[in-house]
Amino acid sequence: MRFAIGDTDFLLDGEPHRVLSGAIHYFRVHPDLWADRIHKARLMGLNTIETYVAWNAHAPSPGVFDLTGGLDLGRFLDLVAAEGMHAIVRPGPYICAEWTNGGLPYWLFTDGTVGVRRDEPQFLAAVQDYLEALAPVLVPRQIDHGGPIVLVQVENEYGAYGSDPVYLTKLEQMHRDIGLTVPFTSVDQPMGTMLEDGSLPSLHKTGSFGSRSASRLERLRQAQPTGPLMCSEFWDGWFDSWGEHHHTTSAAASAEDLDVLLAAGGSVNIYMFHGGTNFGFTNGANDKGVYRPIATSYDYDAPLDEAGRPTSKFHAFRAVIERYAPVPELPEWMQPGGSGLEARRTPATDVAVRLDRSTAMGTLLPHLASWTTHDTPPTFDALGAASGFVLYRTEVDLPAGGVLTVGEEVRDRVLVSIAGRPVGVLEREHHDRAIALPPGTGTLELLVEDQGRVDYGPRIGEPKGLIGGVRIDGALLERWTASPLALDPLPDAALEALRESAPTDDPHVLAGPVFALGTFDLADAGDRYLSLPGFRKGVAWVNGFCLGRYWSRGPQHTLAVPGPVLRAGRNEVVVFELHAAASRSVCLRVEPDLGHTEA
Repeated sequence: MRFAIGDTDFLLDGEPHRVLSGAIHYFRVHPDLWADRIHKARLMGLNTIETYVAWNAHAPSPGVFDLTGGLDLGRFLDLVAAEGMHAIVRPGPYICAEWTNGGLPYWLFTDGTVGVRRDEPQFLAAVQDYLEALAPVLVPRQIDHGGPIVLVQVENEYGAYGSDPVYLTKLEQMHRDIGLTVPFTSVDQPMGTMLEDGSLPSLHKTGSFGSRSASRLERLRQAQPTGPLMCSEFWDGWFDSWGEHHHTTSAAASAEDLDVLLAAGGSVNIYMFHGGTNFGFTNGANDKGVYRPIATSYDYDAPLDEAGRPTSKFHAFRAVIERYAPVPELPEWMQPGGSGLEARRTPATDVAVRLDRSTAMGTLLPHLASWTTHDTPPTFDALGAASGFVLYRTEVDLPAGGVLTVGEEVRDRVLVSIAGRPVGVLEREHHDRAIALPPGTGTLELLVEDQGRVDYGPRIGEPKGLIGGVRIDGALLERWTASPLALDPLPDAALEALRESAPTDDPHVLAGPVFALGTFDLADAGDRYLSLPGFRKGVAWVNGFCLGRYWSRGPQHTLAVPGPVLRAGRNEVVVFELHAAASRSVCLRVEPDLGHTEA
């Protein structure tokens, strides 16, 4: 088969074709659930699945390129093909996506000499290696090779970042040189000169917007005078940041804008069809003067919610699509007013879990830390830490106390303690750089959390840690030891030590930083949601799978637990609480709680 861009339409074997696509990021969905999510996209009337490729997920360190398990992009694309659907692939190299560092590997920028998203030899050489690693996955899965891929996007909303046609030309040629033959696209917002700045004459320009479809398409047509009109990011919801409300949009209003788009003859990629979850430490952040880390849930108020259930938006969009294309019949349980869930063997109920074993972080450090010595605190990047936590230590003698200051910036959050006694917290979000220390002698510990690397704008690629050194009363502190904490996955030795700790019936609070463990039994291993009432901030795991971060500030109050992570019978939950918890009880819930929906 052949897929091409004609004078007015996309052409599938020479015949006009409308792309009806939905975004599913394979790296945000448990791989055992890929087929389910793809199938439900077809049931909504879509004929195409779009995904970014997260370079840094595949390449966690130099010389590594992982295509296994949840990163098996080839298998994901094969499942798209098995459903009889096409695929759009967006390899970036920059993807934004509210994903840590916008998908760019942190290690690429460690020495500070590599350019970011520009015509710089070291950056382009790394991109070349990345694309060559992708070639065996993408090239044979193009439609003219019998596969599902019909379009490939070059870069991503580049017009909002820069205007460098030389960079874009070289990037386009790299994509061609690895053997990609399908049409190439670009995407930008139909505002100002973004469409022109972010593309080339050889790239088919598409738009990104979620409202005012008629005027957005009019601006797009100015920039792209011929060929099909396409909104390749039709924003049907929005992402959440910690401390804000859960963003939702009107299903009726979104459906109306979709109708206008399709009535104009446009093609569409619904962003997102299914958002999924920022498992582990994969969430990004924004910093437009104030640092805002992205939440763990990437529900996005999409047609298919974080649990994989159809929402009112699913049915509203399906009704619109049905006016322009045939749609499959829905099974009864997916009909409007249905449960949205397939029947379980055993009706699901909430399950309370008591965390009856706990161990202070310091006790588990022999299993979590690998110490190195330094004159000044090294960055996460210098330590080879992509994300998570780094613990810094030095000895102090402060008979009268003092004021600790970080030279330039805290990236991103620091728990300060002396001789095991908590002192306070420094937060990048609040522009904190100083804290008063009480009198004391002993080990000064600074537990630094990377809350998510910036994914948009000029601060992409910046290092993490205590930037600019640490001083007390103006005197530079030297002779540090530092270690990243091994948390994803938790080492077996740490888990065994936690399991062997003495159980307790003490109902009182957990004082952090502390690890706590509990077990629970399930009759049916379907999707659940971990609720942590009374807990403040930390990370949670179920059966060794890192669910991601929780934070009492919200908006979300539950963490998604994919059904394939659970098992019938005995299961285990581990929580790393940074501050304190008012109880030892957590709950495996049937329903998610993504928080309040108004600011």
